[in-house]
Amino acid sequence: MAQLNDYSGKLIPNVKLEKFSKKTLIELLKVYGKLYQTIDGFWFLSVKDKLNNDEAIKCDLWVWEKQLKGELKRIGAALNIKDNNVEAFFKIFQMSPWTWTTEYELEIVNPNHGKMTVLKCPTLEALEKEGQGRDGIHCKAVEIPLMDLYAKTFNPKMSGSCLKIPPRRTKTESCCVWEFKVEENR
Repeated sequence: MAQLNDYSGKLIPNVKLEKFSKKTLIELLKVYGKLYQTIDGFWFLSVKDKLNNDEAIKCDLWVWEKQLKGELKRIGAALNIKDNNVEAFFKIFQMSPWTWTTEYELEIVNPNHGKMTVLKCPTLEALEKEGQGRDGIHCKAVEIPLMDLYAKTFNPKMSGSCLKIPPRRTKTESCCVWEFKVEENR
């Protein structure tokens, strides 16, 4: 049976993902990545509106701390990624639904040292469009501790540090730059 390029035809009572073409599945994954980000954004805004921005940031960090453990473990297991160095961390990071809608460049200095430059970030773009100055506040308050938490959750000897953070001077400059290192002496 031919693979489906869309689902515009009749209902298939027991449809499975395997029925769809690779191209369609890739598009569906991109939609799932956007949905993942959207629910996070709406969740954050609801807490901000009900309480305040500071409390929303605290709640956001708590949620992501809980989420990261499972996300890193499940993606690593699904893709048989067993190393615990920066290169392995980047492989798992690439497969997170969050990164499917983000544009970035990864540089491996060596397996235990790498840099990530984010070129396009939907969250930053939404904050800039909002125009309330939260792009400078949110990224510092959430992303700096979150990237280090990502690294340390993956490998307690790894650190994630910020080399560049918003606000941006122009929309053409990179969004942020991160450095990840495994320190064997930790």
